[in-house]
Amino acid sequence: MQSGRTTSSADLAAGAIAFVDVETTGGHPAWHRITEIAIVAMRDGVTEWEWSSLVNPGVTIPPSIQRLTGISNEMVLAAPAFGALADEVESRLAGRRFVAHNARFDYGFVRAELRRCGRRFSAPLTCTVRLSRDLYPEAARHNLDSIIERHGLECSSRHRALPDAQVLAQLWQRLRSTWPADVLDAAIERVGRRPSLPAHLSADLIDDLPEAAGVYRFYGEGDALIYVGKAKNLRERVLGHFMGATRDSKSQRLAAQTRRIEWTETAGELGALLLESRLVRELQPVYNRRLRGGSETWTWLVDDAGGALKLYELAGPVPQQADAFGLYRSVRQAKTALTQLARDHKLCLRVLGLEAAGKGSCFAYQVGRCAGACVGEEPIARHGLRLKLLLAPLKLRSWSHTGAVAIEETSALGMRHWHVVEGWQYLGTLVADEPEGGRDLASLRDAPASGFDADAYRILCRYLKPNVRNLRPWPKR
Repeated sequence: MQSGRTTSSADLAAGAIAFVDVETTGGHPAWHRITEIAIVAMRDGVTEWEWSSLVNPGVTIPPSIQRLTGISNEMVLAAPAFGALADEVESRLAGRRFVAHNARFDYGFVRAELRRCGRRFSAPLTCTVRLSRDLYPEAARHNLDSIIERHGLECSSRHRALPDAQVLAQLWQRLRSTWPADVLDAAIERVGRRPSLPAHLSADLIDDLPEAAGVYRFYGEGDALIYVGKAKNLRERVLGHFMGATRDSKSQRLAAQTRRIEWTETAGELGALLLESRLVRELQPVYNRRLRGGSETWTWLVDDAGGALKLYELAGPVPQQADAFGLYRSVRQAKTALTQLARDHKLCLRVLGLEAAGKGSCFAYQVGRCAGACVGEEPIARHGLRLKLLLAPLKLRSWSHTGAVAIEETSALGMRHWHVVEGWQYLGTLVADEPEGGRDLASLRDAPASGFDADAYRILCRYLKPNVRNLRPWPKR
């Protein structure tokens, strides 16, 4: 790091800048609306003007957002709608670099509001979160509060548009006085670099894709669904498919065949995993092989004596009256796996029910592959104990809750989802501020379980740990 600065004709940090901050009714530009917008204009490190306005979003501001921002429904009642401000916003941003903290959020909302007014907007973009990470990789946190503290900046009121935009202008001045022009410009170029897309895809995707968890869907010719994927960061993951198109054959095929992309944001990784699993199972995309099992799931039930096993189809909850081991897509797969286990550890296929009953010993005993449970050389109880010990890693977890539970998941931008589960069966996801107040509450309460899903079970097992805190009982009528 060096102080001092040499300005060049390519000095991006000294150009026309618009520091933008918006307050909104929620975290998704397609669903939520702007309640306040501020723009601070700068050139050559000098503030040219500041502008801000409350915005009537046309919808109710959730109580949690009112508490965060201090902007109430009463405050925006007499404010102009965004449509009345569109000309001014567009003219104030024209010809300027759009700079914001978590820029995809603010940029996405401004673009969405202008699009609702029939206007297209695009601007060179710099995210100060990414810029801070690039310039100060040793710092643990890069949220706005941490940046204010680290650089000794001033903010009169956090989570209000104009004070937050003023903080960004202060940060920009601090960066220009701290870093040489060429170093700062190189960092701005790195964090703002735009990937290239195939010609048959809309260039707007680069701006529209959110930096949030979710599930994406690729459609090919004839609008056929060809691929479903999940991501912690939709923008990075989707664009990564095309940036990697020269490296592997699958990316090349997807890049060549994809004609349209859709996505659904989720509150976190759990919601993305559950949605991906359901969509792949139901829609069977061409390029998805994992999660494409059939509708059947089988398990082995072992009685207390351990002398015999019973194949059981999991059409509903995991049975509680007996120990269940393993998840198999077919009867054949279940029997093949158990036969191999028996051969590896000298279990008796006849006792296990995998060989027809008969007189004398089983065939495996005659060739030294059975420890003799069929002829009494190994006690049945010991055979059963060995069996359970060998199957222990495959034991299905019993459902330890009384009835259904809702798993809360909240995104960094405040999106909150409740995933409802009963007996390891995923019933659905509620999108609401509080589960008691959601419009989909009745349908989820009364929804019949769609059957046992092995992939959902595995996903949920990783998240439903003992003493997990984000659970609450889910009432059913």
